[in-house]
Amino acid sequence: MRINFKQKELIQQILNAIREKFPETEFISITEGAENPDDLWINITAPRDEDREIELIEFSGDKLTDILLDYGYCFMLMPRKNT
Repeated sequence: MRINFKQKELIQQILNAIREKFPETEFISITEGAENPDDLWINITAPRDEDREIELIEFSGDKLTDILLDYGYCFMLMPRKNT
């Protein structure tokens, strides 16, 4: 998996925005998309509260859609439950 400088910069920006609004989340990893290796999945811990997780998905969806439209990079946020 190759991540270029701009992708790293955009991922850092989205993670900073998420940490600011959802401090209970933590970065886990970045992986290739299952169907398309050019898509990147940003894996983070999910908030324990389901309503907060829904807010997180909506918040990140808006930001990631902007990145897709502005730069053509497809990132997906993948909240993972702590087990």
